[in-house]
Amino acid sequence: MKNMKTVKERAKETAAFLRKRIPDLPAIGILLGTGLGESLRSITASFSCDYTDIPNFPVSTVESHTGRLIIGNSARGNHTIMAMQGRFHLYEGYSPLEVTFPIRVMQELGVKIMILTNAAGGLNLKFFPGDIMVISDHVNLTGNSPLTGPNDDGWGARFPDMSAAYDRNLAEYAVSAGKEEGIILQKGVYAGLTGPSLETPAEVRFLKIIGADAVGFSTVQEVIAGVHAGMRILGLSVITNIHDPENPSQSSIDEIIETARTATPKIEVIMRKVINQID
Repeated sequence: MKNMKTVKERAKETAAFLRKRIPDLPAIGILLGTGLGESLRSITASFSCDYTDIPNFPVSTVESHTGRLIIGNSARGNHTIMAMQGRFHLYEGYSPLEVTFPIRVMQELGVKIMILTNAAGGLNLKFFPGDIMVISDHVNLTGNSPLTGPNDDGWGARFPDMSAAYDRNLAEYAVSAGKEEGIILQKGVYAGLTGPSLETPAEVRFLKIIGADAVGFSTVQEVIAGVHAGMRILGLSVITNIHDPENPSQSSIDEIIETARTATPKIEVIMRKVINQID
């Protein structure tokens, strides 16, 4: 039988389930992308469980996404963090509301800052595999939005302003963290597609023309919901491969995942230092 509860009713129900099991409410949410699920070593967990054990939660069907929720304290113990090892995608058959359901649960729990990571193909030929790009803006080419349909004014404005979707201060924290650790961070625009097929050379040319520096199959839906919820957002893309439309080369998902995994230590240290700088 189809669940007739509204998304907000289900989000409140899930938040209540978590609230009973954690000592402190999270202020920071982390959403980890392909191959990046192990970048949480600096969090001391007070609660963890599989998505399958959380009421109303979707289940990740992507092999490289662990599908586990962790709530705990940052390294310095000054922030409680809700971290997701794995996300949901439109190409899995999930709707935009299902993809962004965890963001709404975070909102109900009081999360004010969200850090998202993803694995992305590089379009900027100055990038190299293994680089980390701080997302300055995005282009939503999925043809979908989690805000389609009736608006809940209690969750956010009908027409949220997207002119500063990615928080500039958080981005500068990330760049400063990279400099301290000798990690050069790129900056650029992320193009979000539905996937799961990788891009053709013609599509790569188009994406470059419209100003995209990297491309992937996630992130934009969650960011739209996060902005609607009034969250400050930091987006970090691991560049896993480079698309040169004039010299196209094949990329396998195994190679993409492995490149993302090798960047895990860099992502972990940047997130840790950014969180330490947040008041």
